[in-house]
Amino acid sequence: MVKRKTKFSCQACGYESAKWMGKCPGCNAWNTLVEEMEQKVARKGAFNHSNSSVLSKPSPITSIETISEPRMFTNSQEFNRVLGGGIVRGSLVLIGGDPGIGKSTLLLQVSAQLANENRVLYISGEESVKQTKLRSDRLGVTSDNLYVQSETDLEYITKSISELDPSFVVVDSIQTMYHAEISSAPGSVSQVRECTAELMRIAKTKGIAIFIVGHVTKEGSIAGPRLLEHMVDTVLYFEGERHHTYRILRAVKNRFGSTNEMGIFEMKESGLDEVANPSEIFLEERSQGAAGSTVVASMEGTRPVLVEIQALISPTSFGNPRRMATGVDQNRVSLLMAVLEKRVGLLLQNQDAYLKVAGGVKLDEPAIDLAVAVSIASSFRDKPSNATDVFVGEVGLTGEVRRVSRIEQRVQEAAKLGFKRVILPERNIGGWTIPKGIEVVGVSDVRQALQYGLGQ
Repeated sequence: MVKRKTKFSCQACGYESAKWMGKCPGCNAWNTLVEEMEQKVARKGAFNHSNSSVLSKPSPITSIETISEPRMFTNSQEFNRVLGGGIVRGSLVLIGGDPGIGKSTLLLQVSAQLANENRVLYISGEESVKQTKLRSDRLGVTSDNLYVQSETDLEYITKSISELDPSFVVVDSIQTMYHAEISSAPGSVSQVRECTAELMRIAKTKGIAIFIVGHVTKEGSIAGPRLLEHMVDTVLYFEGERHHTYRILRAVKNRFGSTNEMGIFEMKESGLDEVANPSEIFLEERSQGAAGSTVVASMEGTRPVLVEIQALISPTSFGNPRRMATGVDQNRVSLLMAVLEKRVGLLLQNQDAYLKVAGGVKLDEPAIDLAVAVSIASSFRDKPSNATDVFVGEVGLTGEVRRVSRIEQRVQEAAKLGFKRVILPERNIGGWTIPKGIEVVGVSDVRQALQYGLGQ
């Protein structure tokens, strides 16, 4: 009798070991190695050099014909823009998010919209067909071209795709699917890797756009090996706060478009509705005349978004002052406070600092530095900035304000929402047309920006 070998695989990075270890040598994660049965799957035609018909030959790149891939469009302009202008046929898209955030709701709505002109197959491994029907009734989904199946065996899923020949497939979720030839449990590294590879083969050979849902860990990353994100064409994250109705669809990888695009949706009883102008949403509850509040024009992909940054500076009652930030990098806040203390003369070393980006948005571009610095100084001096001012600029360690990209789109968005003045880097002035009704002020350092923004 043949002895079956076992191995231990890391559920975070896919590292394999012959024995169990508490700490994974690959990713340094603790208690992630799980015992699995070692199974070798024979690949038909692998390394068969005698069969020259299956081997691809190298060719000059100039001889390859360029073909523009047609895209499938949904009724949601937000969803189309995040994907780079629409759904590409033959693409494999991975969407992740917290439990209950609305991933299944979003994909069921998209499936219903695509089913008006295409045949769509929705495969659920977590819900029965009746449960999916209850959600579709709530969302008002009615289409004869939308087919629903509750299955977790990849062999039956492949057979259903071959028989139905849809143009669009949704797999919810990849962690519930299993390959019959792999002995490990569903959701393990081996199962996720093999199931994704099979779905990728189907998408590329048949030209079917496949969306797969991925669970996320408590740290917020997609569960399974990191290889999963490398295999797919596009990775989308569906984010949002449980206590807010707004959801953000963000692209972190996209082979067919920008990787920084963001789409805003609002969760309602009838499903997800797109938000055409998110700047008004983020600024509608802004307090007028409050110290520590500023507005920044941030770029999310190709879209400018105006967001409010709030700061609260108060004397500390501890030995070490606290630094807390929500929506911005905490290390960047500490850096800007050091610049204000050294270059401007604000005594912040005995002050607690709390910063927040209103609306639950996460900002990570350098252009928000000036707005954060002005917010901190405004709260520390207890002097509000002008409610019609917008601040844009990157702050260096010597206190200089450096130029930023796409300044014309940022100023146009501020003018459209009724702001009267934009304080921006001096080197960004010139070479573009200033919109009517708005004043542009160029500054060279933080001290000069505070003089304009706070009047001192």
